[in-house]
Amino acid sequence: MNAPDPRFPLDDAIESAAAEWLVRHDRGLTPAQQDEFLSWLTASAAHRESFERHRSMWGDFNALAQWRPEHGTVPNPDLLARHRRPSPWRWAAPALLAAAAVALLLLWAPTTRAPGDAPLVFEAATYRQETLPDGSVLDLNRGAHVVVQFSAAERRVLLVQGEAQFAVAKNPARPFVVRAGGVEVRAVGTAFNVKLAGPNLEVLVTEGTVHVSQQTVVVTPTSTATGASAGAAPTAAPVVLAALTAGQRTVIPVATVIAPPVVVPASVPEIAQLLDWQPRLLDFESTPLAEVVENFNRRNSLRLVLGDDGLRALPIVASIRSDNVEGFVRLLEGTMGVRADRTTAGEIVLRRAH
Repeated sequence: MNAPDPRFPLDDAIESAAAEWLVRHDRGLTPAQQDEFLSWLTASAAHRESFERHRSMWGDFNALAQWRPEHGTVPNPDLLARHRRPSPWRWAAPALLAAAAVALLLLWAPTTRAPGDAPLVFEAATYRQETLPDGSVLDLNRGAHVVVQFSAAERRVLLVQGEAQFAVAKNPARPFVVRAGGVEVRAVGTAFNVKLAGPNLEVLVTEGTVHVSQQTVVVTPTSTATGASAGAAPTAAPVVLAALTAGQRTVIPVATVIAPPVVVPASVPEIAQLLDWQPRLLDFESTPLAEVVENFNRRNSLRLVLGDDGLRALPIVASIRSDNVEGFVRLLEGTMGVRADRTTAGEIVLRRAH
């Protein structure tokens, strides 16, 4: 194993960070994590040296992948023979030993992992986006509550309340099922929106195809030895209510489904309006401030209030994300001569700066 460069004395914080980045890098980094990793890596030559040393050690441990506990109580010495050096661990810091333990754990994980993953619970006080373990992307509208439970056979999500958009990673062997109000929406790889509001469930498909079904009780008569009916044995069976393709939507009463749901086409403007709760880039071209404020307030819990009627017609030229209220306020303060006062009620009152 590679010894540390004498130019860079071991530092527990750097060693621990390098080990953590190595594990995260192996699992795959998001774009934001990639930026963070590159910033950390280029911040110091000691960071780069530590990361490269840990990566080299990771390669050494990959040799242990050839050994499994059932092969014997200890690994075959020949697996590591080419790495033998006098006292190779005399320089190792506690953080490095921890990294080795993590590496071994990852190597053995496929033989010890439980059949199902632990449930994930997401509640959205404001708009929230999450990437699920399979790579699917979940967008939650404000007030949504979901429980995610994956298994080897399927990917299941319970929408307890609210609205969520699903961009499903393709995996024909593991269907993606969203259950809400007793109704199931099943897909393999597609994009769809589910909204549970009061007695109705609304499903909108923007990509691919989904099947909407409901568990119903089927009564099957049974017979006695003499052939007479002995009653009925209720069983639960899924009944497919509808198949929806991209650009279609349906609204289903979830209290009692007495007829197949009506599937109707959804135009591009209608889809945009139905998904208007998701953050997007707002482009304003000399738009009156009053209209801009209305746009932000419709999409966010943090409300803007015009405390000066003279500001209503103030023309705004800007491109800004719909969920970036604070950024928009800073823009007004820095370039438009506007003062922002924050109230105890959680509002931002806009007035002319004097």
